[in-house]
Amino acid sequence: MKYAIVSGSHRPQSQSGKVARYIAARLAVLNPQASSYVLDLGKTPLPLWDESIWQGDPKILDIWKPVSAELADSDAAIFVAPEWGGMVPAALKNFFLFASDGSFYHKPGLIVGVSASRNGAYPVAELRVSSYKNTHIQYISEHVIVRQVGDALNGDIPQSDDDASLRKRLDYSLSVLAEYAGALQQVRASGVLNRKDYPFGM
Repeated sequence: MKYAIVSGSHRPQSQSGKVARYIAARLAVLNPQASSYVLDLGKTPLPLWDESIWQGDPKILDIWKPVSAELADSDAAIFVAPEWGGMVPAALKNFFLFASDGSFYHKPGLIVGVSASRNGAYPVAELRVSSYKNTHIQYISEHVIVRQVGDALNGDIPQSDDDASLRKRLDYSLSVLAEYAGALQQVRASGVLNRKDYPFGM
């Protein structure tokens, strides 16, 4: 089992990156046979998507191809989405334009919203509404919101009851995601899917 973990913040030293690294560490504990690929868009930014990618522009493809290969090799994805002004950051929206290349085709996804305060629900709603159409990512019904992120998921020991509860909920959601990953492997192997004729959603 391989997981792709995407940190959607533009900031090189972000709390979202911290959450992504925590998730990768927990996945290694929950399933020692699993591996993770972490893409931190603050540390490894993508260029702004444009249609030259369809003509094979090497300036874009040379950056995207290694990322796409890692995503395509993954069985499930986790998107760490900070809430900026009630929205998903532009870098993460831009990422999903690139990811319409089939790398997430009928694979399960878990959304992890992040807020410095008591918010964080808007990224969950936004991603569920707008990011699945051409990527065909299959968001599971579970999601996690990391509120007061500065006080959460720091180190190995919970700093509060809320932190301990969040860690349990995250472990649960990761375990559910793993089961979906196994189930959707069977869907992709079924022969029913036809991306050649139906590459885009309606």
